[in-house]
Amino acid sequence: MAQGAAQSFESSSLQQSLLDPIANLDAADGGGGQVMASPMRGASGAMGPLSHFAMGGGISTMGINLQAATNLNRYMNLRASGNYFNYTVNNITTNGFTVGAKLNFASAGASVDFYPFPNHGFRISPGALFYNQNAANATFTVAGGTSFSLNNTTYFASATNPVLGNGSLGLHAQNPAFTVTTGWGNMIPRRGGRWSFPFEIGAAFTGAPTLNIALTSGQICDAQGQNCVAVATDASVQQNLTAQVAKYTNDLNPLKIYPIVSGGLAYSFRTR
Repeated sequence: MAQGAAQSFESSSLQQSLLDPIANLDAADGGGGQVMASPMRGASGAMGPLSHFAMGGGISTMGINLQAATNLNRYMNLRASGNYFNYTVNNITTNGFTVGAKLNFASAGASVDFYPFPNHGFRISPGALFYNQNAANATFTVAGGTSFSLNNTTYFASATNPVLGNGSLGLHAQNPAFTVTTGWGNMIPRRGGRWSFPFEIGAAFTGAPTLNIALTSGQICDAQGQNCVAVATDASVQQNLTAQVAKYTNDLNPLKIYPIVSGGLAYSFRTR
């Protein structure tokens, strides 16, 4: 009898020890019998949509770069970026002209970053530039009494009325413009961690550059400084200027596919 009672007690204790964890889980779930998944990660360990956010900055061929990203699923991020850069340079000499130029870059766009191997940083990113004001402006001067050339023709600026002009370059014929890049470094690391070092290379299809140059004032003369005429109205000067601008435009044509190269630092955190 004593042995049977002992065996019954041990069997009851074993059953209770097996049932207690289930009861505890059930109680934690409010009695529904199912364990609630974390809002951050599902049963498979994948991050929930829009559960993380990242911000970063760096340098690119489009200027100083700022970026923000959020995760759509395990394989994709949605990323927005903006670029800004101003630079002024003076006293560039070409074909007898002294050039002062100001570069004005400002652009913004968005892309979808696709990670075919989520635990690694490689990605492919189609996107678009929705705002693009990348351009340059320049002034041209020819010192009095010196020569300059247009379309392989030499002219002489008046000693008392030097030649002046201006020009503009636009890199935004196609706006918005399609972009495609590839790169390494996930702004929202799938292996955990908060810091990343994203790098990308690709192109923006901004269309053929537009170039305008005008000689607005001053006079040209013969080699002896005589027989001077206004540069803005002389047919020969204007014809050769048009031909010279066409050559420059052809040289700039490769920039219709503007290169994108960028690198920087990013920090990510949970939003829910």
